[in-house]
This record gives sequence, structure tokens and C-alpha cells, in this order.
Amino acid sequence: MKSSYRPVILILLDIVLINLSYIFAFMIRFDGKLPPEYLNIFVESAFVLMGIKIATFYYFNMYRNLWRYAGVEDMAQVVFAAGTANAVSISYLFLMQSNLPRSIYVLSFMLDVLLIGGSRFGYKVTRKALTGNPFVFKKNGIAEIQKKVLVIGAGEAGAMVIKELKSHPELNTRPLAVLDDDKEKHKRKINGVPVLGPIGEVGAVTGALGIDEIIIAIPSARRKDIRETIDLCKETKCKLKILPGVYELIDGKVSVNQIRDVQIEDLLGRDPVSLDIEEISGYLKDKVVLVTGGGGSIGSELCRQIARFKPQLLLILDIYENNAYDLQLELARIYPDVKTNILIASVRDKGRLNSIFETYRPQVVFHAAAHKHVPLMEDNPTEAIKNNVFGTLNVAECADRYHAEKFILISTDKAVNPANVMGATKRVAEMVVQMMDRHSRTNFAAVRFGNVLGSNGSVIPLFKRQIAEGGPVTVTHPGITRYFMTIPEATQLVIEAGAMAEGGEVFVLDMGEPVRILDLARDLIRLSGFEPGEDISIEITGLRPGEKLYEELFMEEEILRNTKHDKIFVGAPLHNSADALKDEIESLKKVMLKENQDEAVQCICRLVPGYAANIKGKGRLNQVY
Repeated sequence: MKSSYRPVILILLDIVLINLSYIFAFMIRFDGKLPPEYLNIFVESAFVLMGIKIATFYYFNMYRNLWRYAGVEDMAQVVFAAGTANAVSISYLFLMQSNLPRSIYVLSFMLDVLLIGGSRFGYKVTRKALTGNPFVFKKNGIAEIQKKVLVIGAGEAGAMVIKELKSHPELNTRPLAVLDDDKEKHKRKINGVPVLGPIGEVGAVTGALGIDEIIIAIPSARRKDIRETIDLCKETKCKLKILPGVYELIDGKVSVNQIRDVQIEDLLGRDPVSLDIEEISGYLKDKVVLVTGGGGSIGSELCRQIARFKPQLLLILDIYENNAYDLQLELARIYPDVKTNILIASVRDKGRLNSIFETYRPQVVFHAAAHKHVPLMEDNPTEAIKNNVFGTLNVAECADRYHAEKFILISTDKAVNPANVMGATKRVAEMVVQMMDRHSRTNFAAVRFGNVLGSNGSVIPLFKRQIAEGGPVTVTHPGITRYFMTIPEATQLVIEAGAMAEGGEVFVLDMGEPVRILDLARDLIRLSGFEPGEDISIEITGLRPGEKLYEELFMEEEILRNTKHDKIFVGAPLHNSADALKDEIESLKKVMLKENQDEAVQCICRLVPGYAANIKGKGRLNQVY
């Protein structure tokens, strides 16, 4: 039926049904008879009553709906429109003093709902019946077998997913069953789909029904519960999809566009970090904020999050112009009212930094610029020292000199008992920050977290690239573990820590349990639709220089205490000798002039005793001892 003809046909149909509803109402009220005195009143008013009802239905958009997708909301619309139409009709008859028995009004309303609503839903049922085999979808005249879907979650989200799938035949999917741990819902149906039992029976149900795809639709569940559900579903070898959590759904509404593949972030088993918006607004709103390394993975996300709080000016400092430029365009599009400046500069260049601080006087500084690739820094230790140690010192001294309110260093769990140059230099950076805090009016603090999923150089992009190439996926050691977090989590921790910082602290995020990299590789292979060891092989390559089997979040001598944020802990400042640290840094400066790699590493060993203990007897650094 052409869309231009559909409203006309529906209006003509409604005219017939409106008349029938009045006739049937008279027959019900008067036992099959049509009293002439009332019939005459109806005939005299029939055209006006039909006009009133058709106009009311048109006002309620009943001639624009696609009734093939009709649901509960559409039925409610029919009831409300019929009620309004009959109320207006009664008012008209009362004004014209052409009163009918009150029971006729009630019956005609009920019959309007029955006949008009029934005609719409009858069309939906008939159309569905005429499509043929419900398990066959025709695309371009070619029959395709529909994918059989199991929905996990019998709540509102699960019901909406089922409705969406049924309303979109082009998706070529058919929901066959639902699983939920709520016993009250078992043996019931949601939009015609049975709830067969608890989630623990997913293996048996998928096998019995030949399920092709599982959709996890429990957006309010904790991340830990989601992880456990995914672990159960992975054993079925069905394709897994998931509905985002409530914190990801902007308007709380579910649509097929929001159903996505399960991602590695869903396997972290940890609830996302939430922000204290009011507290954060207090120190970022209307302030000049500087982010060094602003074009990198962490720095760019920091800029996106900071822009939400309407700073007076956001300064994005980076040595690489392309990423910074792209970020500026993105922020201009999303936050047109936030002023941004791109500053192309190196944190090694103290003269350039002095000029920037003197010109803009940043009040809040987030220092994210650093060299972070562990194997590369093992081969280039002096570059790590220049960037991570002296770059941090340069920015920190400028923040002190120009009276910034806060300085937040982005650190890493590799700074704890470091086994590599990168971690050792970041530990020195932490020490510099704590030293600066003792004599400065600026509040200096550091934020320490683990590996960031999806950041440049992280293991996940490497694994995805290897899977796309057909494997093998390379893991350095079968027992190696790491803490993981998402980029938004990392940046939110940094911003929240900035609000809490009083000076000298090292903030640590509760990142849950460490993840075994071998398990991560297997999970990512499965989520990509392959079977580890069969479709994609995993190759153990051996630990790289400077690589530890496991990372730690804090040192034994650091006393951790809780904060008002249940996911953030803080280590009390360590009172190392500031004079001794200054002397060692001066010695390090002199060594750096000679570009002697081994002497530079020896200086770092004196600064970080834990690093010396971890690398003693390993590799080319034997000569240091």
C-alpha cells in the first residue's frame, strides 16, 4: 500500500467503524432493537459525530503510525484518542439537547476501542502471518534462515530489546528465549518470548534451541555480574552482544542501534568510576587549565572531560601538532563555548615553558607529557630521563614560579618497585613533585594507575592487529598479569584527584583484580569470533627487557588511606631528603650532558633504590655494578 493512500483508506475504514460502534451500542442496550426516537437523533447528528471523531484521531496522529510495528504504547494511544473523541461528541450532543442514554456513550467508547484498535492490530497480525515461515527472512527475494537469539535479562531493557528485534525484520533475528535469575519471572512470557530459567542454564538452553547469538540486556547490573555472565556465555561459542550500561545510555532509552558487540572493557569486572560533579566544577570552572601531552591518549581525553566543566581557557600543549589540531577541531564542534589554544612545545624546553606560563598564567596544570613505551625506553634511557624527569621538573618549577593553584602528575604503577627505565624515571618524577610541594604554595600531587585499554602502545590494539592478520597473538609469559582501566576511567580519576589534592599525595585507583594477559588474549580472540588455538594461535615469546611478571600499585612504606571516593585511595607523602634529591638531580644533569647511557642509569639507580635491586645482574647494566 502506497504511503500517500494509507491515511485516506484508514479514514474511510474509521468512518464505517464509528457508525458500526453506535449501531452495535444501540443493539446491545436495547436487546437487538433500534428504537426510532434514538435512531433519529443519531442519524441527524451522524455527520458531525463522525467529523469530531475523525478530527480527534487525526490530531492524535493515528493516521501516521506504522501499525505493522504497533505495541502497547500504540494501544494506549487508541484508548486515549477514543476517550477524547467520545467526550467531545457527548459535549456536542448535550449542547444540541440531543441526549442519548448514558449507556450508549459508554458502549460506543468501548466499541470504538475494540473495533478501531482491533483493525490496526489485526493488520499487524495478518501481515506477520502472510510473511510465511517466521524463521525465514526474504532479502531481495532470496530466503535466509533467521538468526536465533537468546536474551539475558527479563527486565525492562530485555523487553525493549525483544520488541525492537521483532519490529525490525531487516535485522534477520528472532528472539526465542529469555534467561533471568529472578524466579518470579520463570515460565512467563515477555512479548511472546518465554523466560526459561536462570542465567546459569545458558549452556543447556543454547544447545537445545540451537541459539546463534546471545544479547546481554541487563544495563543496571554491576560490572562484576556482567563479567560473570559473559564468562558463562563465552563457553557456548555463540556470538555475544551487549546493551551498554545505564551510565553509557544518554537518555535511558533502548534501541537496536545501541546493542553492540561485547568489548574487552566489559570483562574488567569493575564498576566505572563516578565523578563528584559539584566538587570538580569548583576548581575547573572559569579557570585557565593547561594539559601537557594534550594530544596523546590520556591527555586528549583529559581535555574532553575538562571541557565539560567550562574552563575560562583550555591550553593544549604537545610536541606533535597533528593530534592536537584534530582535538581542537573536535572540541570546537562539541563545546563551541569553550576557548582552546594549541601550544606546540616540548616540556624539555624550559625557556618556551617560561614564556607560556608568563603569558597565560595557568591555574590548574595536568602533566601528561611523558615517554611511556617500556622496551623503547630500555634502549633509549637518556631520552626517558630528559622527558620524564627533567620535563616534569621544568613544568613543576614553572607552576611554582607562576603560582598555579594545582599541579597533577600522571604517573604509573610501573613506578612502584620499578624494573625498567620508564618506571624508574616516573618514580623520580613522583619524588620531584613531592619535593616541590614542601616549599610551594601550589598543591602538587600525582595520580598512579595501571595499563589503559586502547591507549597508544597498549596491548589491546596490538592483539587486535595480530588477530586481523590471522595471528599468531604474542604473549610474553603465560603468568604475566596487569591492572587495566579504560581511558575515561583514567582521566576521571585524574580530575577527581585534582579536586581532592591538598599537596604531596599519590592517588591510587581501586582497579579490581589484575588480569592475566594470556586470558585477555583468549577473550579477545573469542570476542572476535574465533577459537583460540584453533583459528588463531597464541605464541609465548618470553619477557622483554625491563618487563615484570606483575605490577604493584603502592610501595610498602606508603601508608594508604581511604578517601571520600570509594574507588580512590591516597598514599601519604614520603619524607625523603629534599637536599639529597636536589644533589642527585644536579649530578644527573651533568651526566646527561655527556649522553652516557650507563652513567645516566647509574644515577637513576641511586635515586630509586628499588630499581637498582630489580635490575641487578640483568643485561647490559651488569657493568654498572
